[in-house]
Amino acid sequence: MTTTTTTTSPIKYWWEDLQVGETRDLGSITPTEEETVAFARQFDPQPFHLDHEAARASVFGALSASGWHTCAMAMRLMVTHFLHESSSLGSPGLESLKWLKPVFPGDTLRLQHTITEKRPMSKRLDVGLVRTTWEMFNQHGDKVLHMEGYGMFRRREPGQP
Repeated sequence: MTTTTTTTSPIKYWWEDLQVGETRDLGSITPTEEETVAFARQFDPQPFHLDHEAARASVFGALSASGWHTCAMAMRLMVTHFLHESSSLGSPGLESLKWLKPVFPGDTLRLQHTITEKRPMSKRLDVGLVRTTWEMFNQHGDKVLHMEGYGMFRRREPGQP
């Protein structure tokens, strides 16, 4: 997995540009064993994320990435391939998060993002909400992650009170 520092690009996607039903493929990422263990050591030090023997004895059967690492990789793809070009203002949170299958070092993960709803914020006329579904698939086409939640985006043309 390669990480690079990126700067904010000119805004290509404002709230008005995001349409319900739009689906974006946001690239892929392949975690190494070193990265998987390093993340787990720092943020989720459970034995099946750190040790091959403990992992073989677990329900996963092999060293697996933390679900939080999987979320972090999805976020990296989202920022790199979409949010850096948008008027994103962050997120008020998630409504659903499911880790559907384990992720193993060397898996190639692909992120798909679908807009399911959008509406202007009632108290911030310059901001709109966008509800999205994030789905991450491994190289076999198996869905490993499903998330749903909202993002806040600046509006090109603020609404009227």
